[in-house]
Amino acid sequence: MMMNQPSLDVLMEKVDNKYTLVVAAAKCTRMLMGSCPEGFPEEQKPVSMALWKIAEEDITFECVRDGVK
Repeated sequence: MMMNQPSLDVLMEKVDNKYTLVVAAAKCTRMLMGSCPEGFPEEQKPVSMALWKIAEEDITFECVRDGVK
């Protein structure tokens, strides 16, 4: 069984600061929710899925002056 979320230490190795992590997780969560209009099973939370995608480097993001793309 997988943990609910990756540890903050692991996540901070993937980003430059906590603000970037929050913005990237929010954008990834919105993308996941948009791709599954019928909803997620109780045991799969979209925010946790987004954090796992960041930890496992399944998504890429670029920090730019205007925000995260």
